[in-house]
Amino acid sequence: MTEELWTAVDGYLTNLVVGDDPVLDAALADSDAAGLPSVAVSPTEGKLLHLLARIRGARTILEIGTLGGYSTIWLARALQDDGRLISLEYEGRHAEIARANVDRAGLGDRVDIRVGAALDGLAELENDGAGPFDLVFVDADKANIPAYVTSALRLTRPGSIIVVDNVVRGGRVMHDDDDNPGIAGIREFGRMLADEPRVSATMVQTVGAKGHDGFALLLVN
Repeated sequence: MTEELWTAVDGYLTNLVVGDDPVLDAALADSDAAGLPSVAVSPTEGKLLHLLARIRGARTILEIGTLGGYSTIWLARALQDDGRLISLEYEGRHAEIARANVDRAGLGDRVDIRVGAALDGLAELENDGAGPFDLVFVDADKANIPAYVTSALRLTRPGSIIVVDNVVRGGRVMHDDDDNPGIAGIREFGRMLADEPRVSATMVQTVGAKGHDGFALLLVN
């Protein structure tokens, strides 16, 4: 198995189950042109998020980490007619690109992109009595994943779904001697899941155009 093969299979699956989508393609192209990191979810994972939100019948979605708005569009398209999505983004330039992409997708009236440190934004949501959110997608800095998920549990209810991206990192999470803060954060999150009675969860490794990684899926009990 090689990354070249993984990428080819990703392309094959994308053509099968996602197909052409000019709006999403433009969101990626504009993000690349603006110099944003090429770390958006893959098209198939984007559709997975979309389907999870539809299965849940989501009216309220919280996204932690907007980047250029690619996953935001996938999620916002799944909202019920009266639904609302709040996305927290640290970088102002990223939020600017994301807003333009979301507006072009015709979703600006249901998406609120807020700029600032996610932990501050989450505290503000809690203080304001926001939520409960039907789905939370965590795709921000990995060192703070345990704190993000702890906040997400306070902002959800039984039946809510929490998805955490990038939890394998090429297998580095297995190595206790890897002192990278992001890897340490993921390991702490994994230990947290093992002892957290408020959720039923699984972690799935993936390979594809984005390399070797994975995601965690949590159902709030």
